[in-house]
Amino acid sequence: MKKFIYILILPLVVVSGLVFANREIRNETSVKSTPKPISAAESKSALKKWEASPDGIMFKKWEESPAGKKVHAAAAKLSKSVSKYTNMEGVVTSLSLPPGSRLGFGMMVRINADDYILSFGPDINKQFEQLKSLKVNDKIIIKSHSVSKAPKYSYPILAGDFVERDGKIIYKRVPGKDGC
Repeated sequence: MKKFIYILILPLVVVSGLVFANREIRNETSVKSTPKPISAAESKSALKKWEASPDGIMFKKWEESPAGKKVHAAAAKLSKSVSKYTNMEGVVTSLSLPPGSRLGFGMMVRINADDYILSFGPDINKQFEQLKSLKVNDKIIIKSHSVSKAPKYSYPILAGDFVERDGKIIYKRVPGKDGC
């Protein structure tokens, strides 16, 4: 009878030892998987490589064209307000984006005599209902964290983070759950 009990306990001890050892190995590998940030030199070489690509060459040509210079100058006018996240007064000029745009929901606005695309992203969960109540020539207050440019568009693209009309907030971007 003792031999039978020892025969049953021995495999149990061996299996539990293997399970415990395997758990420690998994814990060690999860600590090592932290990505390493790229250095300034690597970033600079990646930029040089992109500039030599067909897309980079096309972008450089667009930047040097009159249309690219106009877009760049208009974006530069807002750079101070965007970096400080301050109020910008605008007037809605169109309730639709230029034909063929893929920016999601947005509209055209005029700020300081220049036209901009005010983009809010894809219309998910009907979060833009109050924005859809805007009309052409409505005066609004806009705050944004970014302004961008693309050769496809004749206007700078302003990311809509905050919109106010007549002292009432009609849109405020909700930050992502992961902090992005």
